[in-house]
Amino acid sequence: MEIYLANPRGFCAGVVLAIDLVEIALEKYGSPVYVKHQIVHNPVVVSEVESKGAITVENVKDIPNNSVVVFSAHGSPPEDYALAKKKNITVIDATCPLVTKVHNEAKKYSREGKNIILVGHKGHQEVIGTSGQANMKIIDDREKFHLEKEKSKDKDVVVLSQTTLSVRDTQQTVDKIKSIYPNATIRNDICYATTNRQEVTVKLAKKVDLILVVGASNSSNCNRLRDVSIQSGTKAYLINSYDEINPDWLKGIEKIGLTSGASTPDKLVYEIIKKLNPSNVYKFDDIDEDIKFEIPRKVKELLNE
Repeated sequence: MEIYLANPRGFCAGVVLAIDLVEIALEKYGSPVYVKHQIVHNPVVVSEVESKGAITVENVKDIPNNSVVVFSAHGSPPEDYALAKKKNITVIDATCPLVTKVHNEAKKYSREGKNIILVGHKGHQEVIGTSGQANMKIIDDREKFHLEKEKSKDKDVVVLSQTTLSVRDTQQTVDKIKSIYPNATIRNDICYATTNRQEVTVKLAKKVDLILVVGASNSSNCNRLRDVSIQSGTKAYLINSYDEINPDWLKGIEKIGLTSGASTPDKLVYEIIKKLNPSNVYKFDDIDEDIKFEIPRKVKELLNE
């Protein structure tokens, strides 16, 4: 058995920043530091920050007054910030800068009186955060949807998207929207990490017999890597550890492609490689990533107080 290891894979710049901010907050304020929603969608990462003194909660109302909270990388709606202020909670905002960009777009287009359509998965934390920024219609590309042309002009329609969607599926959804609103403004909000990992995975799928995507079941970008593999004609499974591998998957398999989502620590990938014990491991290099996000100015000022 041979393994082809995708590159890029694993942590993106936004995930690294979010985890760093939790650790910086713990160092500055001490334990406990609350984290609103999982800091990133991976149980191993969540367990590690909790072992250092973080406490994960889903609602600001569950955080004691006068506490410290880190808002997760996925973004949060305005009401979370308002409630935190009311409770005198110190907020360290770990929202990915690329998600913040979408929030700013939503607010800008709302001020301009545009009709906003958000392509995203209903119930996902990022969509909850983005849809809270302005009035908008959510279209979930996993569901059938019907749009009727309203009185508004095409140029008054703006389409935003969740940053971690399938590039292919989102384009198909956008094409349907443009068939109704051909002059709508389309924002390309799918992030660099999502795009790069999907592009490499599609190419990897042509090289191997099976793809294993390492990541959590609630990670949008991990699920999309599995989806694009299957759409490319190669069997694929999403796992977060070696123990989740069904031995039947490996019968007759000579070449395995291994990749991971943007919230997956690379140590999980190497643990799986070690236990699979392949005859060879080849790096499947295609796209170089050298992106790092600096701590946002407002957060830096808060941490320096």
